Amino acid sequence: MTITPDMYERLVNIKTGEISREIFVNEEIYKQELEQVFARAWLLVGHESLIPNPDDFFVSQMGNDSVILTRDRQNNIHVLLNSCMHRGMKVCRYDQGNTRAFSCPYHGWSYSTDGRLVEAPGQLVGVPGFEEHYRCELDKKAWGLVRCPKVVNHKGSIWACWDENAPSFYDYLGDMRLYLDAALDHRDGTEGGSEVIGGVQKWRVKCNWKFAAENFIGDHYHNISHRSVDLVGIGPSGGRGRRDKDTAGPYQNVIIGFPALGHGANGHLPRFEEAPYFPTWQKYPEVQEYFREVYEARKKRLGDQFRVQTGTGTIFPNMSFHGQQPRTLAIFHPVGPTEMEMWRFYLVDKDAPQAVKDAIRHYALRYSGPGGLTESDDMENWLYASEASRGTIARRHPYNYQMGNGYAKPVEGLKGAVQGGDTTEENARILYNRWAQFMAGKSWSELMPAQTA
Repeated sequence: MTITPDMYERLVNIKTGEISREIFVNEEIYKQELEQVFARAWLLVGHESLIPNPDDFFVSQMGNDSVILTRDRQNNIHVLLNSCMHRGMKVCRYDQGNTRAFSCPYHGWSYSTDGRLVEAPGQLVGVPGFEEHYRCELDKKAWGLVRCPKVVNHKGSIWACWDENAPSFYDYLGDMRLYLDAALDHRDGTEGGSEVIGGVQKWRVKCNWKFAAENFIGDHYHNISHRSVDLVGIGPSGGRGRRDKDTAGPYQNVIIGFPALGHGANGHLPRFEEAPYFPTWQKYPEVQEYFREVYEARKKRLGDQFRVQTGTGTIFPNMSFHGQQPRTLAIFHPVGPTEMEMWRFYLVDKDAPQAVKDAIRHYALRYSGPGGLTESDDMENWLYASEASRGTIARRHPYNYQMGNGYAKPVEGLKGAVQGGDTTEENARILYNRWAQFMAGKSWSELMPAQTA
């Protein structure tokens, strides 16, 4: 089956709410999306707290390319392709660490980590036999590690994009930024102020990466999958449920999407005052006291400023986050049409007491990750859905995404946003429509039209 750009409107039919199973299992489509989506979109690479010191590095991934996130001695952050320019060997094979040079173990080419003495980090600085074998004719400046041309540090989260023609990160994000910020900011309302604790959990799931992105963009309908976990009561208060949150009153969660951008969230509508305080850590008095204190500080600091509160969300294409508890960032790295590598970073307030960080870490382990009770439910769904969709007959029949189709309405105060209530498939349609636009090879001028208020 040859997939041409004009076919994506049929594979993703937003009008009828039907989406072909081919986009989740087809090898050719997978190879195309590495070029059309991951080589063009803004992608989360990591967090600044993973590289706090000069010459620190963290090995990450963009699409199917290994990259090095590193901090130079001038405190600038860079993203380098983790592949020697001589024969392609990975020049960095540790997950994380500190080094003054990246040296290839194959033939010994070495590359700078600092831009002070050479033009830029990643420049080729050492070549065995440079005088004898290359007769000093090798142009070292031309054979440095490939540097990602666009890198942004947004409140500690590091984003990068290979496409030099891509819009700025903030244009790409639009007003979805408010929901992302609700996850990144300190719980007292201070901008940023979070750090990653406990390292990064990494595991593989035999499913397409889009299953996970869809799950967190606003799928409340699948809560039936978590009934057993809800009965156990893994939330920090010890009561029944996975989380402890007050959903009553005017601040009930709704599904909010950005059709022109492909992002979406499950959160509160914008408001100008803080929601009433709701205690969630009754079993941990010291932790409860901390969250009460930061709530009061946030209420005072933000005053009557415009704000949102978020549960989960997805930034197109493959980054999702939990904004409340547990507070995490996730990346779904494509490995194949029916396999992904899932990463989770766990966030806490950087200056929180150690007892608070420990309690949050323990709760996060119960909830998320490969051993998390809630995440295990999700992985089981994605795995079996992938297996059942690969069959010859199964691939003839589309998935149904018709819930709430045609009932979305604008969100006042958010540019280009719509909301469809608490349970709808609107955000899934938004995600796949954006994916189809990228896959059809649309230009940035077509992908980023002027958004309506």
